[in-house]
Amino acid sequence: MKLPSNRHCAAEGDGKKMDQAPPIRNPFVHVLKFTTLEKTKIALMTVTLFPIRLFMAAFMMLLAWPFAFLATIGRSETTVEPQCLWRRLVDIILRLIMRAMWFAGGFHWMTIKGQRALPTEAPILTLAPHSSYFDAIPVTMTMSSIVMKAESKDIPLWGTLIKYIRPVFVSRSDQNSRKKTVEEIKRRAHARGEWPQIMIFPEGTCTNRSCLITFKPGAFIPAVPVQPVVIRYPNKLDTITWTWQGPGAFAILWLTLCQLHNEFVVEFLPIYTPSEEEKKNPALFAVNVRRVMAKALGVPITDYSFEDCQLAMAEGQLKLPVETCLLEFARLVRRLGLKPGNSEKVLQDYGNRARKLEGQKLDLQGFAHFLDVPVSDMLRDMFSLFDEDEDNSMDIREYVIALSVVCRPTKTLETMKLAFKMFEAEEDSAITEAELAVMLKTALGVTHLDVSHLFTAIDIADTGKITFDKFRCFVEENPDFAEDYLYADNAELQSRPCHGHQKQPSLSTLDLQATATSKTANGICPDFSPRDHDGTKDALLKKHD
Repeated sequence: MKLPSNRHCAAEGDGKKMDQAPPIRNPFVHVLKFTTLEKTKIALMTVTLFPIRLFMAAFMMLLAWPFAFLATIGRSETTVEPQCLWRRLVDIILRLIMRAMWFAGGFHWMTIKGQRALPTEAPILTLAPHSSYFDAIPVTMTMSSIVMKAESKDIPLWGTLIKYIRPVFVSRSDQNSRKKTVEEIKRRAHARGEWPQIMIFPEGTCTNRSCLITFKPGAFIPAVPVQPVVIRYPNKLDTITWTWQGPGAFAILWLTLCQLHNEFVVEFLPIYTPSEEEKKNPALFAVNVRRVMAKALGVPITDYSFEDCQLAMAEGQLKLPVETCLLEFARLVRRLGLKPGNSEKVLQDYGNRARKLEGQKLDLQGFAHFLDVPVSDMLRDMFSLFDEDEDNSMDIREYVIALSVVCRPTKTLETMKLAFKMFEAEEDSAITEAELAVMLKTALGVTHLDVSHLFTAIDIADTGKITFDKFRCFVEENPDFAEDYLYADNAELQSRPCHGHQKQPSLSTLDLQATATSKTANGICPDFSPRDHDGTKDALLKKHD
């Protein structure tokens, strides 16, 4: 597989052309590389400035706790008390303490552009891009409400501070929590300014700010005017970004506090009032607001989503490399509506049909016929992923392997069993080294892959062929075979370490590429969009086509 040099499909959302081409860079990856001088500075700051700043930040949070506790005593969760003098005084004190905390962390001055709207004008503020827990800065600046996991309120110290800003809590244990959350947001949004504004990060997870990924529709379901707010960190060295593949939470805190100064820019854009069509279609509302924010940021927009992030972090035995084509493939699968409901049955059917073709190459028309879909620009983009030689032909078996990975990313052996079934010879049910290379490079979403070391290790008898049974036995005996035999022999692949092999950051490992941090969504605003509103693909697909 390879990413095409150009894409045919440049439309998204409501069918209008995108301001910029979709990004090639993986938005869920953040790579940090340091020069010798930068490493020396960090080493010096670690033993001098870092402990002082960490102590001051912790002290400010402790100082804020009694004021937040006092302000939340006797407070109702369903009504808003009048802002009497002493509550206003507490609010001012807490803002000053929080500002002092950020100052101690190196955010000495902050740039504010635009004018924040009143709650009566825009009850919801949509913030993007979401890239770090430092995105809490505008929350503490405005004391706006946010959407938080219900478990957060039980955290000592932090829970009291969170409750002060009157968040909307999402409970994992309550199956109806998403629906209740949206209803609560709608209730507050239509309260004519009685409640504090709600700040929502519609991306639902953190990215590296290289683009704006798909906005979840939850913030747009209330169908009220929103104020887009864009965030920038124009620092020379980006120690802020906290993505799924990159430095962990503590490493980000450590490296950021070791910088002499950290810049932060927040810009309040004009209020966006939805049209009647947007009020009826939250997904369209979200798409159009995202376009406005992307234009203000000067970054492209992409259909990558939180689901793609989960694919990138799936804990299968074949862990996807940093630069994989499978994220682009998954995006196109979603846009074309090709992800089957009963994936096992459909994949087996595809496998049987592909085997009968015996490696026969298909052109674009043949590809469309195989999938029983019309030819479209999006299908051309998908075809280009497999047309590596650019001769208008592809091996349909590679499509089936890629689809298997997207549908069941943790089931490596199941995908390989399906691949063997399509590639193996009838006389001995075995495959060659070249065929194994095709299977594995497709499963990883890369263009080239050297599998000679792996093949030799499996083919002990030196027959020049291996069966699935031999492959399975080898994998069971060597569960880390991808790290030991593939990534070790293919230096151009940047793999992410397994969760179980994380190390604490040190000066000797400052080239931070892909340290997985957690299986849960990173960021400060969880996804609360109801699932019936999340599946908006069909409505948007009509506009695409």
